[in-house]
Amino acid sequence: MNMTGSQIAIPTILKVGNGALEKIGAYMKGNGFEQAVIYFGNGLIEMFGYEVMESLKKEGVTVLEYRELDSVRMEDIIELAFSIDSKTQVIVGIGGGKVIDAAKYAAYLRKLPFLSVPTSSSSDGFSSASASLLVNGRRTSVPARMAYGIIVDTAVIRSAPVKFIYSGIGDMVAKITALYDWVYEDQNGYTELNDFAMMIAKKAVNSFVRTPFASIQDDLFLKELLDSLAMSGIANEIAGGSSPTSGSEHLISHALDKMLETPQLHGIQVGIATYIMSRVQDHRYKRVNTVFTQTGFWDYVETLDLNREDYEKAIDMAPSIKPHRHTYLHEEKYRELAKEILWEDEVLKRVFG
Repeated sequence: MNMTGSQIAIPTILKVGNGALEKIGAYMKGNGFEQAVIYFGNGLIEMFGYEVMESLKKEGVTVLEYRELDSVRMEDIIELAFSIDSKTQVIVGIGGGKVIDAAKYAAYLRKLPFLSVPTSSSSDGFSSASASLLVNGRRTSVPARMAYGIIVDTAVIRSAPVKFIYSGIGDMVAKITALYDWVYEDQNGYTELNDFAMMIAKKAVNSFVRTPFASIQDDLFLKELLDSLAMSGIANEIAGGSSPTSGSEHLISHALDKMLETPQLHGIQVGIATYIMSRVQDHRYKRVNTVFTQTGFWDYVETLDLNREDYEKAIDMAPSIKPHRHTYLHEEKYRELAKEILWEDEVLKRVFG
């Protein structure tokens, strides 16, 4: 009989703060990494390359290879992974979701530790143990590995276009409806809740939505957002799946991704869907609306010229995205209610125009 409890992977390094990028060499050296391969997102060597190289040089860390990565095609990443120098001790991904997913998967294939260095706050992908890659031309979630370390420079996050901050806010607030869906599945006998994962995800979102701020570019607000997104990745790791952080609101966003030529950022779609679902669930929708109003999320959404019909179709398509789950949207009466809310709700009337 196993008396030790479950084993989960958590990052060894978690550094979120102003100027963290300048210290990346010290963090790596301190953990015994002296031979590294570094992948940057498109156009980012120019922006951050010098600073990163300088930091590594100062600590005597050798960069065996550095390059920009723009592909998330499974074949490209496999080829990349097996061309990595055998002396490599760590793979570092610096940039947005694409390069982090690619680097994370390459590290998984080569059984090497991975350092996640997100340059935008658009979602919790930088702390999750799966990667979203193109397999036969379709975005597919594949197993990867939990990051050995997460290093986030809030000054860098602040310098990214503000829409990425809104996207992160949307993806974070989504935990409110995702957790409610998970409880609903559990009550209806479709799954078993993991209380510990539930607690971590709940603490993460509650801590975030209660953070006082004058501007969403405040250091404290950004640190709180990134810390909470990192905690969400850990909640998924504990649960052994994405239920703590991804429910019906994510299904709407995934459906939009399938339907639209050019979808909005993940967290923007997820945020809008979170408000719809919080009304359907009749659960904390006032809080969701307050956060979206005070941060300027709704003001941003108003500028996007979104189409209600797209969201209506996405609501109908939602259950087919993850047929094995049983969120509120897997029931017809709630899909009908969601569509009614989409057209009748005063907040949504304003943001959809």
